[in-house]
Amino acid sequence: MKTLGRYMLFMGKLFVNREPIKVYWQRFVDECIQVGNNSIFIVSIISLFVGAVIVVQMLNALDNPLIPITIVGFAEREMVVLEFAPTVTAIILAGKVGSNIASELGTMRISEQIDALEVMGINSASYLVLPKIIAGIVMFPPLVILSASLSVAGGYILIILTKLMTLEDYINGLRMQFDPFTVPFALIKAFVFGFIVTSVSAFEGYHTKGGALEVGQSSTKAFNNSSILILFADLLLANLLL
Repeated sequence: MKTLGRYMLFMGKLFVNREPIKVYWQRFVDECIQVGNNSIFIVSIISLFVGAVIVVQMLNALDNPLIPITIVGFAEREMVVLEFAPTVTAIILAGKVGSNIASELGTMRISEQIDALEVMGINSASYLVLPKIIAGIVMFPPLVILSASLSVAGGYILIILTKLMTLEDYINGLRMQFDPFTVPFALIKAFVFGFIVTSVSAFEGYHTKGGALEVGQSSTKAFNNSSILILFADLLLANLLL
């Protein structure tokens, strides 16, 4: 409860004594590049392979001739849109983006750069952290859309290369019993997960005490706490919205 209270006070500090909006704009653009552009490669590679693996595993599990093979495409779509694209991508980004945020702020803390900002009258929490959180909220949904698209494409490419099933059956499965709400549901999850990863990682990094060893511990703690909260939020949102 003490940590939760400190986290809430930290969030409140972001919105008091703020700098002019124009000061945040360039920092916001830089953070969008860090969170979004620099994550495209790793998200793309993992999504392509996971999409292909789902198809292979589904085909291996289908040993009942009464089950139509189109179920492979259906299962691929449901697993990717509902779970893999938003949740697994968020956990991957918690390791990459979250750890980077925690180590950056932790290094600034132990090298007294944050104290220097405070001495100059700048709200360091708002100046350093608010652009990161907004960038996370803005960039996570496009990364989730990219991940879902490439996962489906990964299954498509695998089928072309291996001929394990026909493309017609795969596409018919993708179209089967489609619930349009699954797309906004995935984007809502991406929005929430983006906030969790950036705010929790910033909280851990900003409150680092000690030296280089503690910076590494803050990065690890940021990843662990973000991952747990992502899974908890995933369960909560599924119960509330589905």
